[in-house]
Amino acid sequence: MKILDPPAVRRWARLAADALGRASAEIDALNVFPVADGDTGTNLHLTMLSAAEAVESLPDDVDVAVVWQTLSYGALVGARGNSGVIVSQALRGLAEVLKEGQDLRAGLLRAATLAREAVARPVEGTVLSVLESAARAVQDVEGDLPEVARRAAEEARAALRRTPEQLDVLARSGVVDAGGAGGAIVLETLAAVLTGSHTAHYDVPAPTARVSPMTEVGAGYEVMYLLDAEDAAVAGLRAELDAMGDSLVVVGGDGLWNVHVHVAEAGPAIEAGMKAGRPHRIRVTYLAERTHRGGAGRGVVAVAAGDGIAALFEECGAVVVRRAPGTRPTLPAMLAAIRQAGGEVAVLPNDEGVRAVAMAAAEVAREDGVAVSVLPTKATVQGLSALAVHDPLRRFDDDVVAMTDAAGHTRHGQLAVADREAVTSAGLCHPGDVLGLIDGDVAVIGRTLEHVATLVVDLMAAGGGELVTLVTGVDAPPDLADHVAAHLRRTRPEVDLVVYEGGQGGYPLLIGVE
Repeated sequence: MKILDPPAVRRWARLAADALGRASAEIDALNVFPVADGDTGTNLHLTMLSAAEAVESLPDDVDVAVVWQTLSYGALVGARGNSGVIVSQALRGLAEVLKEGQDLRAGLLRAATLAREAVARPVEGTVLSVLESAARAVQDVEGDLPEVARRAAEEARAALRRTPEQLDVLARSGVVDAGGAGGAIVLETLAAVLTGSHTAHYDVPAPTARVSPMTEVGAGYEVMYLLDAEDAAVAGLRAELDAMGDSLVVVGGDGLWNVHVHVAEAGPAIEAGMKAGRPHRIRVTYLAERTHRGGAGRGVVAVAAGDGIAALFEECGAVVVRRAPGTRPTLPAMLAAIRQAGGEVAVLPNDEGVRAVAMAAAEVAREDGVAVSVLPTKATVQGLSALAVHDPLRRFDDDVVAMTDAAGHTRHGQLAVADREAVTSAGLCHPGDVLGLIDGDVAVIGRTLEHVATLVVDLMAAGGGELVTLVTGVDAPPDLADHVAAHLRRTRPEVDLVVYEGGQGGYPLLIGVE
């Protein structure tokens, strides 16, 4: 990939949103600055998800300027939290430059500049430092667009590791900056799209000490709203809000602004917006509530057959119920997981045979007052798709609909090795034959895993698809995923590929196409 054309921008937005979704729980665990409210990862995921959904709603034939403008707008209106608003401004900076051409060096510099200008009181050791370091590092790079993106991603990761040296609260807590971790992922996914990499996991450094929860004393409120206002009115608003509180970020332009501030009292902050223009989408959160929800919050329970699969679901914030291949979890195990997950729980059985146990556990939990919905996920890859769009800030019913829709748009397949002679929907198989199943039915019979894998992927992608997911099992040859990746690069270069080590038994390869 040598240019950021509209399809590439779409792929990057979706890859970044999905990567932030998978890493959101890890990033949340780093969140100690500006307050330890544990939601930076979630906010960054939702911000990038809004941008991705905005560009995906465009017709295929729009030009690159429209795509970049839409990406910027989607991030602005969907920005959540302090870091989300800052990253939305960085995306605006990229859009301002890249909609006119392909100078990524200038785009990164503009992104870092606008992000810093958005913050009333900039602090080093944050996402601002990560973005600036990445931008400075590429100004003298003479390579092509992929090389510039690769170098920016490398420097972002290095700058992230330096954040505890710049901000004392990070050093005391044994963490890197949470917002910076998200910013690094955004740049790493950009490099992945431009270089043709299929990296599936972006490392988030774990805390090296226990992060102390925020206390209620002095916690105050987080106030956010979109504001329709003339540009001239915003300077006065900034000054008024800056005098009221901290963590002030105001971004936007051309009559639409996103306002974020932490204040002791929410009312005056909203009234200040009313004097400047018309505030809407007003969100007020008592910050201490984020650390006192306990079992009353929103959660997801996912059933996993394999340590790698379990780790993937846990990284996304799900409570995982493990099971051995070919078995079902017990009712007490399912019920305990639902009760642990929260007061509103979506359950991902990820296997047709597990659904009955999940439904029974849900009925018992409902008697305790827990709102539970068991989603119709029949395969691991459908569960991953559902969890990628999970939004804990949506209404529960709306969240369930979105997750169900994502799972329903994911075709699932797997490879298995026949252990006996049998008649299948694809013909007679013999012991040792490789079976390729699609949506539960045998569609291909062959002699090698590599050959059958490519045939199954081709059949599944024939009806359309933008993302192929491979989950390798314990019996998969080391080069099986690489073989499929090479085949896709030759035959369907427009399709993105992610690969996970699932560690499941019974199926050397699980396949998803969405």
